[in-house]
Amino acid sequence: MASSEDSQASAEIEFKTANPADLTALHKWLISQQPRLDARQGPQAHSSRRRWLARWRRPRAVSGELGVVEVLTLLASSSVLSAAIKTLPEFIRSRRSGIRIEATARGQKVIVDATNVEEVLPVLKKLIDDGH
Repeated sequence: MASSEDSQASAEIEFKTANPADLTALHKWLISQQPRLDARQGPQAHSSRRRWLARWRRPRAVSGELGVVEVLTLLASSSVLSAAIKTLPEFIRSRRSGIRIEATARGQKVIVDATNVEEVLPVLKKLIDDGH
């Protein structure tokens, strides 16, 4: 169970996909996982308010880079972000197409897809956990 100090610490992870529909599906997936994510906050999280925030933004175009339409940033405690990351394999398996997610935590980018998800998740978790 998360300590109260960890519950209050804010962390973030950015998600990008080549297909905007996949990013929208990821956002809906995370919302559907809200009870699992909120449970990581411990007994003080029994209110009906969500204990994490998803924020959308459009990045500036970078010369020579294919246009990423949107970025989904998840803001929460490191324990909630770790719980969210743990749901990625299930989400990726639920998609019919070969989805690739670019995840950025603490400035480190990793590509997550069906072929490497089990190897990459510990790296993402460590990036988030080491930040707090």
